[in-house]
Amino acid sequence: PVHHLPAFIPTLPAGNDLVSGDLESDSLTINKDELQFANGFGGFSSDGKEYIINWDAVFLNEKGIEVRKTTPAPWVNVIGYPNFGFMVSESGSQCTWALNSGENRLTPWANDPVCDPTGEVLYLRDEETGEVWTPTPLPAGSGQPYRVAHGAGYTRFEHTSHGLEQCLTLFSSPEDPVKIIHLKLKNKLPHARRITATQYIEWVLGTTHATNMAYIMPEYDSNLECLLATNPYSDEFGKRVAFLMASRPVHGLTADRTEFLGRGGTFTLPVALLRLGLETRITPGEDPCAVLQIHIDLMPGATDEIYFVLGQGNDKQHALELVKKYQDPAYVGAAYERTHKFWDKFLNTIQVKTPDLASDLILNRWMIYQTLSCRIWGRTGFYQSSGAFGFRDQLQDVLALISIDPAISRSQILNAANHQFEAGDVMHWWHPPSGRGVRTRFSDDLMWLPYVTALYIENTGDLKILEENIPFRRAPLLSEGEDERYGEHPLTEQSFSLLDHCQRAIEKGSTYGAHGLPLMGTGDWNDGMNRVGEKGQGESVWLAWFISDVLNRFGTLSEQIGDLENAHRYFARAKKYAKAIELSAWDGEWYQRAYYDGGETLGSSRDAECQIDAIAQSWSVLSGVGNVNRSRQAMQAVYERLVKPQDRLLLLFTPPFNKTNLDPGYIKGYIPGTRENGGQYTHAATWTAWAFARMGDGQRAGQLFDLLNPIYQADTFNKASVYRVEPYVICADIYSQDPFIRRGGWTWYTGSSGWMYRLGMEGILGFRKVGNTLVMDPVIPPEWDGFEIKYKFGVTLYLIQINNPTHVARGVQRIELDGQPLEGFSIPLTDDGLEHQVIVSMGNRIR
Repeated sequence: PVHHLPAFIPTLPAGNDLVSGDLESDSLTINKDELQFANGFGGFSSDGKEYIINWDAVFLNEKGIEVRKTTPAPWVNVIGYPNFGFMVSESGSQCTWALNSGENRLTPWANDPVCDPTGEVLYLRDEETGEVWTPTPLPAGSGQPYRVAHGAGYTRFEHTSHGLEQCLTLFSSPEDPVKIIHLKLKNKLPHARRITATQYIEWVLGTTHATNMAYIMPEYDSNLECLLATNPYSDEFGKRVAFLMASRPVHGLTADRTEFLGRGGTFTLPVALLRLGLETRITPGEDPCAVLQIHIDLMPGATDEIYFVLGQGNDKQHALELVKKYQDPAYVGAAYERTHKFWDKFLNTIQVKTPDLASDLILNRWMIYQTLSCRIWGRTGFYQSSGAFGFRDQLQDVLALISIDPAISRSQILNAANHQFEAGDVMHWWHPPSGRGVRTRFSDDLMWLPYVTALYIENTGDLKILEENIPFRRAPLLSEGEDERYGEHPLTEQSFSLLDHCQRAIEKGSTYGAHGLPLMGTGDWNDGMNRVGEKGQGESVWLAWFISDVLNRFGTLSEQIGDLENAHRYFARAKKYAKAIELSAWDGEWYQRAYYDGGETLGSSRDAECQIDAIAQSWSVLSGVGNVNRSRQAMQAVYERLVKPQDRLLLLFTPPFNKTNLDPGYIKGYIPGTRENGGQYTHAATWTAWAFARMGDGQRAGQLFDLLNPIYQADTFNKASVYRVEPYVICADIYSQDPFIRRGGWTWYTGSSGWMYRLGMEGILGFRKVGNTLVMDPVIPPEWDGFEIKYKFGVTLYLIQINNPTHVARGVQRIELDGQPLEGFSIPLTDDGLEHQVIVSMGNRIR
């Protein structure tokens, strides 16, 4: 297009004396002593609520040499709510979504750890010098240091350059589908200033910009001065209306990406910022974007605040209602306060103080924040973006929330049951809101429904959930040779109780192969072993342990509701599986992992690759049905062969698949030592540590918890440089083979966060809610003198002090409640609005 706007002509040269470098502050470079577990890139704030990163700041490395570095990889924050969210990296790269983080992205998701590009940028321009920069390190940082703080529900960028103190805060409203981009500026110069703020948004309104840009319809509402955008060709989201608004009158706007960036232009200096104003191009069929430009006038020493709001309404009316609501600066300020209150209330429900500060940091905030914000609500991360619910995935995740917010757990159980077929099998995953998903032959998915339901009821006492009525999905069974089918499967007209759903899952999932073990299908928990049993003959030892646990738990629950017939059947079936394992899966020093379709062993000492697999050993303990002596021998083999303390690794199995003639599945396509193929797969590693805790071995359980703690993976500059990824959230996997040994894999979007939290709280600290009682059964490193827990039960506070005067690993001798000894070892919980003191005395008496 031909541009008619005049070029911008500065009235002062860049870098003149009035914008002196002497005014640029280096106060943002934080001394390592100010941060907890500082590693040269960043560290935790003193209260543990923020992880603070020094971007491109000068610091002294361990040899006393000045180094100017950025983080080794993008260190991000995933801020998710049930229907909206965004991700932001330390460089300022962002991706925003509504309803579904994979299918309805408002802005691009890049997954580029090298360049970390973004489709959301706030530009600042000095109207005297013409200098253009961003209050984020990328894409047009000033060259001065940035302090980046990731917190629960927000990320903040602080920066001083061009004679301005700058603070950019990004957050979302807990109740509305909006993201607030809030900028605060302070003029440090002795003369008045005019700064132009230009917010750029690259629309996606689907999965990718390239596949949707031709269909996006831009619009400008002149009354409310906001840009709107729709994608009417989207089947599920076509009626939704995205918007961008500003907090003050708009100086310029455009919806034309070419006009703003320029043909062959860059994000470092968009060509439109070399001209006066914008051309107000609102043309459908072009490469779409949303750009709003406003002025900020600052007197000497003055401070001013502006904001932009990015969001998406259900329709145009809803979108404009949101615009009107957020035009009120007081409402925006209140939304920020509500964000803090929301997350603090949730995260402060259970607080611990142990002899290990790193454990406190991840248990008090970061693991449970990762689980809810990313895994359950966001369902996306920097290295993987899905948007879908996984049947087994989110069911396991919500186990970590039962004692904090059982309503979330309850809702997800019913949501999962709503995606179960009449035959009892389930969708492996599905996309909201339509429910489109994939039916597979994975053998463990369906059994997580009764497993999580039983644990939920044990924790809450909520038997009424079994009476909830939910429809099934209708679809023809998978035909012979058909391993999966993707589609939108209709619901049955009739609804059935959750109890019926669980019972159908148990009946469908309780299968038997030639050795009396359950059939593996096209994968059990380890998706990558998808060809071990694809012909319908292969059997899974791990699955036998897991199903036995499910059967025993649901047998107990059936007794509780008076269904003795099913209870007896479930108990008998569990014993049958346990007997089959001991007869056909004991390898001499540990349990085998599986049998292939052809009867070949997997996870045996006779195998050249994958000789020992951790989960076949850990679940012999966790299921409670393994032979005690054999389980101890198997776990000793795990400790000797799979635990690598010098490399801070706890492997899934060893040796990795590489040259075997057998075909276990796509897992063999991974480079040896990466992900499930012989690396540390952290999800399973937590099970190993918990198995040692269940055996009463507090020393090893504590050692492995520390080994898995991401803080200790990156608590020095050198360790952080090797590990590369964020030290404040847990990663899915760590590589175990040179030259990438100890490098972290993908982070945030991993089921290991919920299991890590439960390992710490339940497995080691022994905190377990059972109905309206609290059971304390710690298994701790014996050198600990004790620890403390603060538990908010409704409006009531329980202050729990655990003392370990004789330094045992396990055993409770006495419990006092408000100065009175309890006859048993369960602490009654009463929501009376008072503060209660609990003292737990450990000793050699083991319950």
